[in-house]
Amino acid sequence: MSVVGTIREGSTQAPTRHPIDWKNPEFYNEEACFNEMERIFDICHGCRRCVSLCGSFPVLFDLIDEGPTMELDGVPKEKYWDVVDQCYLCDMCYMSKCPYVPPHEWNLDFPHTMLRAKAIKFKKGGASFRDKFLSSTDALGSFAGIPIVTQTVNAVNGTAAMRSAMDSALGVDKKAWIPSYAPKKFRSIEKAHRADKIAAPVDVVNGERTPGKVAIFSTCYVNYNEPGIGQDLVKILQHNNIPYVLAEKEACCGMPKLELGDLDSVAKLAEKNIPALAKLAKEGYAILTAIPSCTLMFKQELPLMFPDDADVQAVKKAMWDPFEYLIARNKDGLLNTDFKHGLGNVSYQVPCHSRVQNVGKKTEEMLKLVPDTAVNTVERCSGHSGTWGVKKEFHGMAMKIGKPVFKQVAAKAPDYVSSDCQLAGHHIMQGLAELGESAGLSKTPELAHPISLIRIAYGL
Repeated sequence: MSVVGTIREGSTQAPTRHPIDWKNPEFYNEEACFNEMERIFDICHGCRRCVSLCGSFPVLFDLIDEGPTMELDGVPKEKYWDVVDQCYLCDMCYMSKCPYVPPHEWNLDFPHTMLRAKAIKFKKGGASFRDKFLSSTDALGSFAGIPIVTQTVNAVNGTAAMRSAMDSALGVDKKAWIPSYAPKKFRSIEKAHRADKIAAPVDVVNGERTPGKVAIFSTCYVNYNEPGIGQDLVKILQHNNIPYVLAEKEACCGMPKLELGDLDSVAKLAEKNIPALAKLAKEGYAILTAIPSCTLMFKQELPLMFPDDADVQAVKKAMWDPFEYLIARNKDGLLNTDFKHGLGNVSYQVPCHSRVQNVGKKTEEMLKLVPDTAVNTVERCSGHSGTWGVKKEFHGMAMKIGKPVFKQVAAKAPDYVSSDCQLAGHHIMQGLAELGESAGLSKTPELAHPISLIRIAYGL
């Protein structure tokens, strides 16, 4: 069979995913992992379709092209770690570019092979204090919710002296945007004000209509950093007479630990989250998270780590992106579309972890329901992924990856910049500021999460 024929046969079918065999001791066999990387890298070298996605592929191809043989056999295996370190598990190569993913016979899974390598590195003690610290979002979030502590931490973190100290001591780039902490946590705010706001539930009819009640998994970022996003989601649900509850117990979804390769910590976080979420799923709730990385964790990564766990699979089926849910409600004729305000020009960036959920551009679809609103949609990685983009050794690459996005966002002179990933939104705003006059903006646009934009459009 020719290569062309092989590509066509593999790429005409939807990508499938194998479970992550992380409990098998062989998963941590470094030699076997390196053999698989060698096999995959050689295929990537012959294809090169993913060269523009992230730093992993340019690094790999430079290693090959600058080597003595100009083939993979000229690259020392210890240099493979340079490729691994550039991968932030966005999954875009797997879901959008690679023609050789399963069910293709070549069975290529670049991101999960990088995950395996990261897990091996973590097991060998290869994670720094900085990496463990930045991925401990619940511990970092302990600053939130105590007003005087929050004010002090935010003020100190904003000083040039502290940023220089973080740069030298922790390896957090002093130029990178870092989030501030909220004086009140979202969960605390909602528990105090939720009691009298719940409308009568809408029952599911023959399984054809969307679930008529919602459970909110607030996520670390909304809970600790920007609770206003969660409050805006609540206002939208109330405006649509959709009853809601908060997940009874909640810990970090585990994505930061996954990106580090700390799979044992991912499992411990799942032990905290899954029982409460599975109970909600079995009671017929649609579970919504306002951060796409968290949604993806429950929709894809945890189900692949625990393929035989019925509760994990139940949560997967009940997990919705907020706009996936709202658009489904609209198709059921159950969405309130009495928008009071147009949004003008909106430059909206689709995050990688939204794109790989394969639900379509639901956020764009929702924004386009709003009258007097023009949506400039940018489908490209912003360059920031969780904790990766703030690290000193990677921040420059994060800005480089994001530069085409910054330019596309600025092209329509937007009134608003928006992304389902608020971290990406802030990264884009930093990129626009660094472009300066070359961005061609006559005014500085406002950053607003799409959920907040819909709340504004409703006039709430």
